[in-house]
Amino acid sequence: MGDYHFVYKDVEGTSTQWDDIQRKLGNLPAKPPTFKPPAFTLADDENSKPRDKSWIENKTQEELEDLEDDRDLDDDRFLEEYRKKRLTEMREATKVMRFGSVIQISGMDFVREVSQASSDVWVVVLLYKEGIAECGLLLECLEELATRYPRTKFVKIISTDCIPNYPDRNLPTILVYNNSAVKATYVGLHHFGRRCTAEGVALALCQSDPVLNDGQSGGNQSREAVIEGVRQRFIEKVVTQHEEDNDDAYSSD
Repeated sequence: MGDYHFVYKDVEGTSTQWDDIQRKLGNLPAKPPTFKPPAFTLADDENSKPRDKSWIENKTQEELEDLEDDRDLDDDRFLEEYRKKRLTEMREATKVMRFGSVIQISGMDFVREVSQASSDVWVVVLLYKEGIAECGLLLECLEELATRYPRTKFVKIISTDCIPNYPDRNLPTILVYNNSAVKATYVGLHHFGRRCTAEGVALALCQSDPVLNDGQSGGNQSREAVIEGVRQRFIEKVVTQHEEDNDDAYSSD
C-alpha cells in the first residue's frame, strides 16, 4: 500500500489555539488579515439615467443619428425635437469649419490646393521664407484671420518653391485667388497699415472683393458687410485695450 499524506485546510483566516499561543510568544508571524471581497455595486446603466436636454447635448453627431431607432425617444416630443435641432446645429457647424488654419503647401500642391480650388472659395496665398521678421509678422495676422474666417482658404508656401528665384526683397507677398485666377497681389507690408494688424490685413484683402468669409452670412456676403465687421472688431479691440491700460494704471497707483 502506498503512503497517503493528507493535509487538512480549515477556512481561510482561522488558526488553532496552539498557533495563537505561539504568535503571542513571537514564534510565529502575525496572522494575515482575512480576505474580504469588495462590496458589490451595480454598474451604471445608461438606459436607466433620466433623459433630458443635457443627456442629448452630450451626444456626438453619430450618436444623435443612431437615436432615429429609439422608440422611447419618439414618445417624448420635446426630446425628439431637441435632438433634431442639435443635429442641425452640429451639421451647420461642420459646414462652417471648412478650413480654419494656414495650410503649409509645396510647389507640387499649388495647382491642386490653389488653382483648382472650388469656384466659391477665396484662397489667400502667403509667399514667405523662414527667418524674415516681416514674414513672421504677416503670418501671425493670417493665422488669426484663418480662425475668424474658416470659409476662406489660407495657405503658405516658401517663395522659391512657388516662383523660382523670387527675390527675398519682395517678401512677404500675398496672392489672392478665386475661380483659378489671381484677383490681387500685395508685395511687402506697407499695404496693411503702419502696424500691420489682423484688422489692417483684413481691410486690405477686402478692398475690391469679399475675400473673407466666416460662413455665417451664406451667399449674401458683400465686401461692404465684411469691411464693416472688420471695423467693428477693430473698434472693440481698441476699446478693450484702452480699458485694460486704464485698469493697469489704476492698480499700479
